Amino acid sequence: MKLNVDLGRDSYPIYIENNLLDHAAARIQEVFSGRKIMVVSDDNVYPCYGQKLTDQLSSEYETSRLVLPHGEAAKSFQTLPRIYAAFLEAKITRSDLIIALGGGVIGDLVGFAASSFLRGVKFVQIPTSLLAQVDSSVGGKVAVDLPEGKNLVGAFYQPKMVLIDPLVLDTLAPRFINDGMGEVIKYGCIRDAELFRTLESRSSFADLKESLPDIIQRCVDIKRIVVEHDQFDTGERMLLNFGHTLGHTIEQYYHYERESHGEAVAIGMYQIARLAEDAGLTPAGTAGQIKNLLQIYGLPFECGIRLKELTQAIAVDKKNLNNKLNVILLKDIGTSYIHPTTSAFFDRRSEWMM
Repeated sequence: MKLNVDLGRDSYPIYIENNLLDHAAARIQEVFSGRKIMVVSDDNVYPCYGQKLTDQLSSEYETSRLVLPHGEAAKSFQTLPRIYAAFLEAKITRSDLIIALGGGVIGDLVGFAASSFLRGVKFVQIPTSLLAQVDSSVGGKVAVDLPEGKNLVGAFYQPKMVLIDPLVLDTLAPRFINDGMGEVIKYGCIRDAELFRTLESRSSFADLKESLPDIIQRCVDIKRIVVEHDQFDTGERMLLNFGHTLGHTIEQYYHYERESHGEAVAIGMYQIARLAEDAGLTPAGTAGQIKNLLQIYGLPFECGIRLKELTQAIAVDKKNLNNKLNVILLKDIGTSYIHPTTSAFFDRRSEWMM
């Protein structure tokens, strides 16, 4: 199946298809007619899929590769000089192409490097994690982390194409399937009650797997529509941050070493719904529905720290502008809204255990 993100001169296609990686080079030819391609991946993903991809590309292009360490710790300024050095060694120019082959960390990191090297080199996303397939590979947000917080330095830089092969998920560890399901559940919460009900009707990810291409397509289509309406995250696109204000601070609190992104977002969705219910801003019982669904897919809903311990990190969140913070709340499952407030929103129940 094919979707198109309509952003004028920055428009691009998204392909979602089983076994797509087997003919990725033919798809790339649709958007790139230059001479050189560099594939950037990590040491978990490249051994599984990198050689297959570079072998295809090498028949048509001068192809090089860079394999980075896996994990969130790689998504930092300390990694960027190594990437830029590899681009220079391969003599990458603005007429060449970078391919990000990996999960959300690789997509964000390589996209940011592509956006900033020579003021912009074209790049293609080939996401290999569920989280990246349903969320981070689409929409053009690229970034690196700072010690003070996640994604605090970044850009809006759209890919030329996104290629999604659901079958690559067969090599993912169960934890990272669960990780991606955190973002899938988010889409049901904010925009698609039918998707939420579909997820509720299954007993596990294994029970859902045969429907996975359609599930991915529904999530990507929601994000496509939102991004087309609000490319630069000033309005409707903020809805995609449901659970993220708390989720990012949980990740930072544990130095990105305990909860994964999807796990932290799962906790954030349940806890923000709980806070909103307590404030009369979300219907009673909503948090319980979210909690039940998280449990079906093996996701956490609490992390064992007091809310007040996260307040400082919330204060420097990039969504906190002029001491005003937009938090995303639910009118109901499938309908979300932006609630303008301040970090004080979290103070009224600062002693709550999360």
